[in-house]
Amino acid sequence: MGTKAKKAMKKSLKKVNAIKPSESADFLPLEGGPGRKLPVLKPLENSSPVLYIGRIPHGFYEKEMEAYFGQFGTIKRLRIARNKKTGKSRHFGFIEFESPEVAKIVADTMHNYLLFEHLLQVYVIPLEHVHPRLWKGFNYRYKPVDSLQIARERHDKERTLEEHRKLVERVMKRDKKRRKRIEAAGIDYECPEIVGNLQLLPKKIKFED
Repeated sequence: MGTKAKKAMKKSLKKVNAIKPSESADFLPLEGGPGRKLPVLKPLENSSPVLYIGRIPHGFYEKEMEAYFGQFGTIKRLRIARNKKTGKSRHFGFIEFESPEVAKIVADTMHNYLLFEHLLQVYVIPLEHVHPRLWKGFNYRYKPVDSLQIARERHDKERTLEEHRKLVERVMKRDKKRRKRIEAAGIDYECPEIVGNLQLLPKKIKFED
């Protein structure tokens, strides 16, 4: 190595040593110069693919929602909250998309969207707020309980004489309380008498062995 090359190397080393690295610098470039910082990457606001949808109008159910929101992207799961007894919609539900970006677009687009005279309320649910049992039985179509049929079977069932006697006693007891309430209210009303017959029709009697 010649003397000129040695002098040039010494000068470059002096320049590098003269540069004091900044405390906030993330790295120093190899070619020399001031320290540089890495670009700050903004974290995603919400990486959750789950949406809450409120104020769902009547008639806009699972099939309609899947067909409508499916135009934004692939729907992974969908669920509408329903009444356990009647099976009717409670007008809110949840949708999970495969992509969190699609969920964000849907929330921005469909929030306060007027649909069948209802303003939809659409929000992205953070992953830490998603209940672990939210999607339990999401694909189960609830069959409402026929309360009229249950009451009809309870009324028409065969009873023994002892069961019928208890039934008549309950009816008489309720009638006695009703009469007292009418008298306490100061209403002049003569209630019809209830005759409790312990004997049933033959086809309704259940004889024990």
